[in-house]
Amino acid sequence: MHTKTMEGLIGARTNMDLLNTPFRVFKEARIKGDTAKMERAMGYMGDFHEDAYKYKEKADEGMKKDVEETRRIAEEQREEVIEKRREEREKLEERIEENRNADTNTDTVEISEEGKVLLKDSTVLDRTDSDETKIDAIKEPVTYTKSGDTVSEEQSPSISVSV
Repeated sequence: MHTKTMEGLIGARTNMDLLNTPFRVFKEARIKGDTAKMERAMGYMGDFHEDAYKYKEKADEGMKKDVEETRRIAEEQREEVIEKRREEREKLEERIEENRNADTNTDTVEISEEGKVLLKDSTVLDRTDSDETKIDAIKEPVTYTKSGDTVSEEQSPSISVSV
């Protein structure tokens, strides 16, 4: 709560309470018929009444400032949330881009001469099994990406692995 709001509310309440005393004096003076005392009491009542309205205006100003401050704070919080979301989105886009780049860098395995000889020997033995193995043995080697797509040998870098 803004200080002007508190000051206004307390001041208005105090002046309204102080208004009771001159009002009581006014009633007593009216019963007695003392017009001078009644006029003095009415003067005090008017002063207290004016002061109460001044404090009420102060309280209204303070409440307007409270509303402005609350709106400002809410706007700052919204901007912070928007900025956090923007940063998270940028980080996510960076990770997605890194994953895309990682998918294009594939590794290949080259078979040594000894392995090729063993492959030929195993395909000769498998020729008697079925026609499907003949077709598989004749096909060229294929490189796969992480997503399972095939990549031609011209596009991918070659890496030599010896065991």
